[in-house]
Amino acid sequence: MGGYGHAATMEAGWMGKPVTGRARLVAGLAAVAGLMFGLDIGVISGALSLIAQEFEATQIQQEWIVASMMLGAAAGVLVAARLSFVWGRKRTLVIGAALFVAGAVFCALSGSVGTLIAARIVMGLAIGISTFTAPLYISEIADARHRGAMVSIYQLMITIGILLAFVSDALFSYFDAWRWMLGIVAFPGVVYLMGAAFLPASPRWLMMMGRRDAARRALLELRGQAGGVARELAEIDAQLRGQTRGWALFRGNPNFRRSVLLGIMLQCIQQFTGMNVVIYYAPRIFGLAGFAEHARLWGTASVGVVNMLATFLAIGLVDRWGRRPMLVCGLLVMSAGMALLGVMIRMGPDAGVQQAMAVGVLLCFVAGFAFSAGPLVWVLCSEIQPLQGRDFGLACSTTTNWIANMIVGATFLTLLDRLGQGQTFWLYAGLNALFVVLVLLFVPETKGLSLERIEHELMAGRRLRDIGREGVPGGVGPA
Repeated sequence: MGGYGHAATMEAGWMGKPVTGRARLVAGLAAVAGLMFGLDIGVISGALSLIAQEFEATQIQQEWIVASMMLGAAAGVLVAARLSFVWGRKRTLVIGAALFVAGAVFCALSGSVGTLIAARIVMGLAIGISTFTAPLYISEIADARHRGAMVSIYQLMITIGILLAFVSDALFSYFDAWRWMLGIVAFPGVVYLMGAAFLPASPRWLMMMGRRDAARRALLELRGQAGGVARELAEIDAQLRGQTRGWALFRGNPNFRRSVLLGIMLQCIQQFTGMNVVIYYAPRIFGLAGFAEHARLWGTASVGVVNMLATFLAIGLVDRWGRRPMLVCGLLVMSAGMALLGVMIRMGPDAGVQQAMAVGVLLCFVAGFAFSAGPLVWVLCSEIQPLQGRDFGLACSTTTNWIANMIVGATFLTLLDRLGQGQTFWLYAGLNALFVVLVLLFVPETKGLSLERIEHELMAGRRLRDIGREGVPGGVGPA
């Protein structure tokens, strides 16, 4: 890593050693937040039609039953941004876990559309807190060599949660038991709550709080290399010498504004790919392709299987291939998948080969998301923010995620009615093609870079897409 000798030595030395079993365990337990996230966003797809029947919900009410969770999540992110700084990442994860349990029970006991929407907002608070805090926590305990894969495990847990939700929905659908579909999330929530209570504090947060000895002990436990720990503490110390943070840093530093805006752009890309249209409304989409009621739910479960399996590609390749090429590849697959799905649906719900082709292109789309935008956006957003502004930057990008998510959830049924079925999917195909261009223009390749080196080059004014590249002159460019 020429040009930045200190960072290069650090990356080539202790960071090249295998990640310790303790660090894997801690990251895996924190990533269980992703499992809860996946369960919560997945269960509504199978429950929605049953809820609509029981409460005689209108189309607009159904959209808001889906979207209310995202409204709560956006608020949860703002709460987590403050809590994670004042109380620490670990305690904030515990609060999120407790809200998961409470929200699931509230959903199961709801007696009207209004109370269900309120319960979904509580569940959204839990999700917002966890989606902000878990990737941040994992990125701060991971070393540069393994950070991409460890943050991607968070996305894998989301996909496992979605799959479990789809399967449980399909099973409970035979009994029309939508309350069990929503309430069963409380059981793993209790396990997550107990596990989160035993997580160690983030070493970087401890340093921000001036607790250097505690930070050193935490790093020794996670890294197992005393020399490497001393160097990492020195790097964090250097980052903390500046006192400007958060909103003040955003106002006063144009380089920090670039990282915040990049995070916002990445989260918009992730949400407007159309993946959550598939997650929330998969049974409706399978209905458009001509599938019967229970077949729609088992087809939805196949979406969960592909989503989970393709995420393993991201975990295995993200720290070898890099972020940019995987994002571009995935977005191209998604664009083609949405375009072809629109064609299949426009041709009509004939049985046989055409139905099989519609399922095939839908699953290709899901796979494209699962090995690219799904995990990699969370990886990049956790990497690109400087330490002094990391809470603020992640709050902005994660809030954007949930606002965009809410827009997607609250508009899909309306788009189908007003724009047309095929045209709706073609709209998402066009957006994915546009996102390829945005990635090539603005997204840096952060593979193998320490958080300290990424921050150094960002705050020195290097063009975003040139961060980490060798042989490229520095200086501020258009990005």
